[in-house]
Amino acid sequence: MSTFDHATLIHNINTNLAPLRKAQPEAMQGFGQLARAAMTEGAISAKNKELIALAIGVTQHCSGCVGFHVKALIKLQCTRVELEEMLTVCVYMGGGPALMYTAEVLAAWDAMSPAAQ
Repeated sequence: MSTFDHATLIHNINTNLAPLRKAQPEAMQGFGQLARAAMTEGAISAKNKELIALAIGVTQHCSGCVGFHVKALIKLQCTRVELEEMLTVCVYMGGGPALMYTAEVLAAWDAMSPAAQ
């Protein structure tokens, strides 16, 4: 299970990437533009796109992805039931390692959801 605070992790990632954004503005702006275009509401809802992104983050074992996408899902009013259902697909497709990150996602959700504040 996660031994860190995802809100702090998100802050640290943003802080640590600030020099790269300054040194490589075109590349970093390009990545940001790609992210906005990919996650924009379309035939697939923004919430479902965030669920997909989080599922990929879980199966790729990316703690930063967990933090950023859980935060976005909370903002998009995802329910815990929707989150848990998506996580069962992650475990199905990713096995035991995905199950370990599922515990991390649930801890992040509990810590960052409005009810926790």
